[in-house]
Amino acid sequence: LIASENFVSKNVRKLAGSILTNKYAEGYPKKRYYGGCKHIDSIESLAQERLLEIFNANKYEANVQPHSGSQANMAVYKAVLNLNDTILAMDLNSGGHLTHGSSVNFSGKEYNIVSYGVDKKTEMLNYDEIEKLAIESKPKIIVTGASSYARTIDFKRFRQIADKVGAYLMADISHIAGLVVAGLHPSPVGYADFITTTTHKTLRGPRGGVILSKQDLASKINSAVFPGIQGGPLEHIIASKCQCFYEASSEKFVSYQKQILKNIKAMEEVFNQYGVTMVSGGSDNHLLLINTKKSFNIVGKEAEVILDNLGITCNKNMVPFDKEKPNTTSGIRIGAAAMTTRGLKEYDFKEIADIIVCALKGYQTEKVLLNRVKKVIKKCK
Repeated sequence: LIASENFVSKNVRKLAGSILTNKYAEGYPKKRYYGGCKHIDSIESLAQERLLEIFNANKYEANVQPHSGSQANMAVYKAVLNLNDTILAMDLNSGGHLTHGSSVNFSGKEYNIVSYGVDKKTEMLNYDEIEKLAIESKPKIIVTGASSYARTIDFKRFRQIADKVGAYLMADISHIAGLVVAGLHPSPVGYADFITTTTHKTLRGPRGGVILSKQDLASKINSAVFPGIQGGPLEHIIASKCQCFYEASSEKFVSYQKQILKNIKAMEEVFNQYGVTMVSGGSDNHLLLINTKKSFNIVGKEAEVILDNLGITCNKNMVPFDKEKPNTTSGIRIGAAAMTTRGLKEYDFKEIADIIVCALKGYQTEKVLLNRVKKVIKKCK
């Protein structure tokens, strides 16, 4: 149930393990520093075309070379920022990512970070407050997107804020990319100057990152990726990304994304019945955040271990205004994408939610635990 994980198709795995790993191809299609790249060029160009197509981003250019989402974000920063320039981005405790300005990350070390969070009552983004912060701090770039935020993001409003202060807008949609492609979450296309995403979460591809940039900024991005922060691209992974984009263009993929939303809502329903405290009261996307301290009087780390012993894998996670340390946390994060790929439907997710609640409430006699372990194993067959 880890929200950032998924199960890829056999064809995606096949290409990730292909002989394309043998080829060095520094540079870009038709502009390589090595010979023998004719077929590599064809594959990478096709990946770029397919990425633009699935996002309906004909006024953008695609870079499919970043090795990860973190490197995609780094490339955007390196492309348009100088050291100590100001970035306005989501605070890690509220749901942001390490690369959105965490003090232990390069982003927090190299740039002046101003963080926005969520409203204390609603635990959702307060766009008026974000606008005030932008006016006060005058950032050079505003970052929208999150690692653990369960609600819809208003990219149009972020664009308005960015325009008001003359900032670039970067949308990191690593978690919701599949939903965006399927038309189930508003798209940042047309609003953001840069769109970054991983390919291994809801996009259901290999581990890696990509960048979409407005055409007039594409040369800056390309230079920032290579030779700026990377050498030879992983062409076997680029081929695997290309396959993932092909799969994401199908009606079957749209149906899959719709099922993700149905499944997370099924869990939300059960948690509500038990009175479980969910951050922001529920979810609009593929993930849920549960405040385990309020719900069960245990920290997230303990909840993670209890569930792991049952065969349920999730991760401890900070909740807004968390007073626990990052390696302890007051909550857990639950995602539906991976087990939806495995074929589970609403009934299954309701049963899983019931198992989670019973385990964390302390119904842990040996007989009860054994029965629940058997149920979990049955779900995985």
